[in-house]
Amino acid sequence: MAEDAATVQTLTMTKALTEGLAAAMEADDKVLLMGEDIGPLGGVFRVTEGLQKRFGAHRVLDTPLAESGIVGTAIGLAMRGYRPVCEIQFDGFIFPGFDQITTQLAKLTARHEGALQLPIVIRVPYGGHIGAVEHHQESPEAYFAHTPGLRLVSPATPHDAYWMIQEAIASPDPVMFFEPKSRYWPKGEVDFSDAGAPLHASRVVRVGTDITVVGHGAIVSMLLDAAALAEEEGTSIEVVDLRSLSPIDYAPLLESVRRTGRLVVAQEAPGSVSIGSEIAATVTEQAFYSLEAPVLRVSGYDTPFPPAKLEGAYLPDVDRILHAVDRALAY
Repeated sequence: MAEDAATVQTLTMTKALTEGLAAAMEADDKVLLMGEDIGPLGGVFRVTEGLQKRFGAHRVLDTPLAESGIVGTAIGLAMRGYRPVCEIQFDGFIFPGFDQITTQLAKLTARHEGALQLPIVIRVPYGGHIGAVEHHQESPEAYFAHTPGLRLVSPATPHDAYWMIQEAIASPDPVMFFEPKSRYWPKGEVDFSDAGAPLHASRVVRVGTDITVVGHGAIVSMLLDAAALAEEEGTSIEVVDLRSLSPIDYAPLLESVRRTGRLVVAQEAPGSVSIGSEIAATVTEQAFYSLEAPVLRVSGYDTPFPPAKLEGAYLPDVDRILHAVDRALAY
């Protein structure tokens, strides 16, 4: 950021990510960006727009359309002291690089008994609500949260995007950085002087007394909308933004549930064997005697993501979230 920039600015998430990447590149000349069409074009979502011109083609690299090659090359660069930031164009395209991520990147530090660090960030635009075709609206985060050796985070706001991308790049470990693409364009305040919370902290983003709802990424804004509507009918909903999916910071969530006695977990991903499943199980284990009702889940269905015209029926919405809230309160 320019020295005369305001401490607080209103930005889209894409612009906040651009500024966060630029700040990281200015702070460490070993940081470099890799991905398909991220150079002059600035990526399909324009997150890297202007960065090649600013930092040069040797630090913002256009790669072939080969995710396995992108991740494999990044591993080699990290071994030689660089901090690569890889862009996967869309969530569904990460699977050609899945082998490199889960069988090599996630395991090499342990394989070297801790002597080797791999500070690699893999940026993944994910989630629905953009009316796209197959492979462009999926939420595959559970695959990576299930893989030991990877960190996994997902910002819900431009402010968190700005700070969390810098913290992810500074991490000594591989970080999967999942960006909710439906939140790329709404604007929000970014405080350039204070991150507000560390990378792997969850936090309460709306205080309530009757029930807790928790989610990550794009669905956090939907939870806040649901809480505002419920307030008009006299129901006080507390909203928790996970922010980090591996590791999960359970302390604020458990403290909230012990006060409200009820929990609804919401996500865009299918429900079976998911992040939501893990949260429901852990909260039930650790706050069982505080619960006044079963932990309820709201999720995408256990089917392949449908054509765009059906995404509204497939993805959770405010009505489904409030229906779960009503069910929990009925106990």
